[in-house]
Amino acid sequence: MPAPTPEKLFTPRFFTMWAFSFTVFLSVFQLLPTAPFHIKDLGGSTLQAGLFLGLLTFSSAMFAPLTGAIGDRIGHRTVLLVASGAIALITLAYAFMDSIAGILALAFVQGFFWSGMLSASSAYMLSILPLARRAEGLGYAGLSSIFALAVAPTVGFQIYRSGWFSLAMTCIALNVLMFGIATRLGAHRHNGPHPPMTLKNIIEPRIIALAGTLFLYSFGYGGITSFSALYADAAGISPRSIYLTSLAIAILLARPTLGRLGDRYGYRRVFLPCLGLVAASLALMATTPGRTGLVISGLVFGVGFGLAYPAFAAYVMQHVDDSRRGAAFGTMIAAFDTGIGTGSTTMGWLIQRHGYGAAFGVAAVLAALAAPYFLAVDRRLARAIVNGKSTG
Repeated sequence: MPAPTPEKLFTPRFFTMWAFSFTVFLSVFQLLPTAPFHIKDLGGSTLQAGLFLGLLTFSSAMFAPLTGAIGDRIGHRTVLLVASGAIALITLAYAFMDSIAGILALAFVQGFFWSGMLSASSAYMLSILPLARRAEGLGYAGLSSIFALAVAPTVGFQIYRSGWFSLAMTCIALNVLMFGIATRLGAHRHNGPHPPMTLKNIIEPRIIALAGTLFLYSFGYGGITSFSALYADAAGISPRSIYLTSLAIAILLARPTLGRLGDRYGYRRVFLPCLGLVAASLALMATTPGRTGLVISGLVFGVGFGLAYPAFAAYVMQHVDDSRRGAAFGTMIAAFDTGIGTGSTTMGWLIQRHGYGAAFGVAAVLAALAAPYFLAVDRRLARAIVNGKSTG
């Protein structure tokens, strides 16, 4: 008997949503690596440079469950339109702001809209993916950010040579393009009843417990995003974006070739080894300075990090009702962005006090704890579900 034909993954709506996400990250990955240099050019410290990403992601983490739940109610497309317009206005304010405190305050405000952008785009994409190909689909969808990461930092630094104002104007143009693409997306939201907007209903308890894993391994990603270019610059390595480029290349190679493994063999079986790769790459970065060490670390991190999130998301979303997808992704984003923000801020302080090796060493230790944490929590949750069924 012939095997059933797999459901279609690549549809017009998939490609439209992919183009939207690519434009989003093409803009943000020009801004994030250059903002620390701009802050230092204004007289700021390494700690203040790290606070830019830290405050943006802390804000995103704080508001993600709320903006995710709002998207479930008013429609994810509506959230994408509002967030695109708001981020364009905030970027315009960046262009004229020469106060470090003002820039950091704007980063916090941007985090609110960024959280809505991330949760709504993830929920919208999940709604158009075949159930049996979720990990594969999320992996391909995530390539939008990786393609952007492969080119945006280099382009951003090149534009930054002409000044911060030029960089901001480029990002604004991309924000306007984002808005235009979002108008082409079909409206989509769950039309059934929604629970009241209470804290209990906004946050997914199962996901928030497991999402501690995201915090532990995203801590290092926060440091990489903020400081890998500064690290290369301090070591006299060029181009500055070599780590991020290596990371992007690894993900671009890994996801098309390995992205189906989770759907075929189980999401946990893919997720756990990926956590080991993340920890190993950060340890390599801490102990092997130099161009070769940066490139190898970036490649290893890219494989582990690139495959981990789609497998994790597909695993936990098996237990989430369709009407709560936005809130569920919001909960994951909260943990993920808390890790990124904490990593960016803490590693800025560690680098200033103890150097890059110590900072990335701490990140490696935390990433190494991610797998045992996940196993312990997942086992406890599975036991609770079984006990609940047996007494229900």
